[in-house]
Amino acid sequence: MPIAETSVLSVDLRSDGGRIRLVPSGPLAVLASPVIDLINRVFADEKPISSGQQTIFSTWIPPAPSPAFDRMISSQIGAILRRRVPDQFSIAVVRACPNRCLHCAAPSRGGEVLPSETVRRVVNEALQLGSYLITFDGGEPMLRHDLPDLVASVDSRAVATSFSSGYGLTPDRARCLKAAGIYAVRISIDSPLAQQHDKFRGREGAFADALAGAESALKAGILTDLFMVVSPHNIDQLEEAYSLACRMGVHELSFYEIVAVGRWCDHLDETLSKGDISRLKAFHRSKNANVEGPRVTALPYLLSPEMFGCFAGRRWIHVDASGEALPCAYLPLSFGNVRKQSLADIWRKMSRYRWFSGKCACLMKDQAFRQDHSSILAGMHDERE
Repeated sequence: MPIAETSVLSVDLRSDGGRIRLVPSGPLAVLASPVIDLINRVFADEKPISSGQQTIFSTWIPPAPSPAFDRMISSQIGAILRRRVPDQFSIAVVRACPNRCLHCAAPSRGGEVLPSETVRRVVNEALQLGSYLITFDGGEPMLRHDLPDLVASVDSRAVATSFSSGYGLTPDRARCLKAAGIYAVRISIDSPLAQQHDKFRGREGAFADALAGAESALKAGILTDLFMVVSPHNIDQLEEAYSLACRMGVHELSFYEIVAVGRWCDHLDETLSKGDISRLKAFHRSKNANVEGPRVTALPYLLSPEMFGCFAGRRWIHVDASGEALPCAYLPLSFGNVRKQSLADIWRKMSRYRWFSGKCACLMKDQAFRQDHSSILAGMHDERE
């Protein structure tokens, strides 16, 4: 089945024994082959969420075929030609949040809200730059009453997703988001155990909110991803998290790694080791080898240098609730403010920054990077509540 087609490159999707494989053809096929081979390496260990007229590989990947999927393939090839685009664009539409998470990357939870017209303008600028995944973040995005309108501003060139703690994701809100065209919702948890989750979130009832929010999304027909930030405190709960995802009936279970930033900035020794990343890789591959159950996406493995490398500043722009444009939500290094500058100008500056060349793991785990930016990172201490 053709899923991406231009005058110089065609990509066919083929299924063999339930596994997915991409096959390029056309004048650019040879150039595209390294990228396609890497994607196929991933698919060899994967199972799609669903297949039919469209194949949904993951909540992190647009459905195929679609204009957004075409853009994803184009961006991968463009990266080889050093024509990088911000594949992923996330924007914190509100800073407020009912929780007080121990690992929060943006601990100052004032009432900052980006104006709707600013959000819509910047989303359009991201689309013009080539983004295919637009994520609404926070704080708690569900506190924005106009969130469905913001989601609707994302056209077919990309898919729209949103993070949520579950707070405020009522059945009515979920139906409105579905009608607005949202692709997926990511419900964040810190432990599959209610007491531990609530303790990490700093609020009793946070776990119940997560479950209720996921149920609302599922009933509305929204792709639902259970998103767990993994630390040395919960690395031994992977199986329990997977069992919870199975019981809830979510489509995907995603793992991210805790970053020494924000309220966690003094805990550099409490981040994941290389052995932990290998453990996540093995878990990712073993669970995706099973036909049944939700797919698993271990981002520390997929974003490792052996795979696609960290996206921060290379393939990702994050805008915080004050308008500052950062390389990612966990790297507090501003390259401009979208209230005053165009996203194109900011991306031009960011993509040329010397630290954002080549593949690497998370820069916030790189001692040389942290030392080089020590004055900026020191400012995080002053922002914490």
